[in-house]
Amino acid sequence: MKILKSLLLTAFIFSLGSVSHAQSVDEIIDGYYELIGGKDAWKKLEGIRYEAKVNQGGMEIPLEMVQTKSGISYSKASFQGMSFMQGVYDGETLWNTNFQTMKPEKVTSEDLENHKLTLNDFPDALINYKENEYTAEYVATETFDGTDAYKIKLVKEQITVDGEKQDDVEFYFFEVDSGALIGQQQEITSGPMAGVVSETKFSDYEEYDGLYFPMTITQGVKDGQSSSIVIESVELNPEFDQSILKFPEVAEEKVDDVKEEMKKDGMKKPEDKK
Repeated sequence: MKILKSLLLTAFIFSLGSVSHAQSVDEIIDGYYELIGGKDAWKKLEGIRYEAKVNQGGMEIPLEMVQTKSGISYSKASFQGMSFMQGVYDGETLWNTNFQTMKPEKVTSEDLENHKLTLNDFPDALINYKENEYTAEYVATETFDGTDAYKIKLVKEQITVDGEKQDDVEFYFFEVDSGALIGQQQEITSGPMAGVVSETKFSDYEEYDGLYFPMTITQGVKDGQSSSIVIESVELNPEFDQSILKFPEVAEEKVDDVKEEMKKDGMKKPEDKK
């Protein structure tokens, strides 16, 4: 009987610890949304358009990014009169510009199915994580980019990689002092970079219509090279010409012209570099 009581007491103590731990995760996440404008206001959003610039080879390239609650999305970079599209999704087709051939290219069926799993993640994967049956847990308080931060692990729906199911895991870092999201990490699961940890840093938050957005987003690999996207403006619930989403047929001559211009300006394709 004494052994049973001891086991029950131990289980009770662990259960209290689990409840407290779960609450601390939600306190961190809810505190973050309160800081950037309130969860209810963010949930009312139907779409976001970012106008930005990215530095590539010493040149500033204009960049437009659109995300919507319906899942429609695209990123468009402009150079020498031609648009380079990435992450274009019209509700059925997902495609990108292939920077080797400079032509539009549809993603594989596996990548398309994985993309569809993210359609409930607007404006991000944390805001509805419980409704989407994701799990979030506090990992530790550690240093991220020189700042003390709460590290949260988010496990989403399993994705398919080379025909095999595997967990889709993201890590978020919230500054201890302010509660702001300052970083995100995720292991790359396919391609030549498989096994490398991608890293995104968020900073310079500014307010647009009551909501706060990071105006500098630095993307790269952990402990490696990175590049920064500087957001110049944010538009909420934008209207846009949806014909831009259509998978295009690009004239061969125009593609060749752009390749030649990129070589002149030092933006050579990987196979052109020596």
